[in-house]
Amino acid sequence: MNHLDPATSANVLVEALPYIQEYYGQTVVVKYGGNAMINEELKDAVIHDIVLLSLVGVRVVVVHGGGPEISEMLKKIGKESRFVNGLRYTDRETMDIVQMILCGKVNKDLVTLLEHAGGQGIGLGGMDGGMFRAKRMTDEEGTDYGYVGDIVEVNPQPVIDVLARGYIPVVSTVAQGIDDDTNYNINADTAAAKLAIALGAKKLILLTDVRGLLRDPKDESTLLTRLKVSEVPALIRDGVISGGMIPKVDCCVEAIRKGVERANIQDGRVKHSILIELLSDDGVGTMFI
Repeated sequence: MNHLDPATSANVLVEALPYIQEYYGQTVVVKYGGNAMINEELKDAVIHDIVLLSLVGVRVVVVHGGGPEISEMLKKIGKESRFVNGLRYTDRETMDIVQMILCGKVNKDLVTLLEHAGGQGIGLGGMDGGMFRAKRMTDEEGTDYGYVGDIVEVNPQPVIDVLARGYIPVVSTVAQGIDDDTNYNINADTAAAKLAIALGAKKLILLTDVRGLLRDPKDESTLLTRLKVSEVPALIRDGVISGGMIPKVDCCVEAIRKGVERANIQDGRVKHSILIELLSDDGVGTMFI
């Protein structure tokens, strides 16, 4: 461990103070996914960031996916992962696996990690307390995604109750179906954005495996650090925002338009990126305002 000299440590804490004051008592929703969930060192950093924020009075809500673990389990049972327009095609058998991995293994593993780091986590499935209600996803082309759902209703009360008692809610992205007797697999970015809106969160953070939004995807030095939501349509037209980045950006834009103060797409491969973003002058990734 690199130990800072006492004066440097004190300066770091003093720099963090105005940010702690700004976020004290406020809600921050973190969508946790990508490499930060797989690499042990990064996972440890994310967990410690969340516990530290919770202990200084920030109300942190963790919303997680679990794509790699789902793919691994499907492989074990000899089933191939199939993706349609970037979303996992979810037949009945896959839905059972999704629910088992997300609401069971991944969710409870995260709760355990938070406990080991000195925090108090409580796992919630999107079905608990009717938190996420969804109907089957369709698009203009009539594409079949199987049991993938669109959230139509969010009840934030279970999360509010857990936060009020000082716990860190850890939310898995499975929703109750309202149009069919089934649960649905939900995109984790979308779930995080909708929950942030329902909670009146101050900030939404989407952890990904890219630096943020790059003006030139091949050049990491072209990172767009701040972006007004009004600038987004032109960037989509110019192809700066394309492919898998479009749904992430859409989530941030919707969150901002519906009352979340700031939304970030940031690099989960950077150790302690959550703390750097929230409690320092530097910040990371692309912030939507």
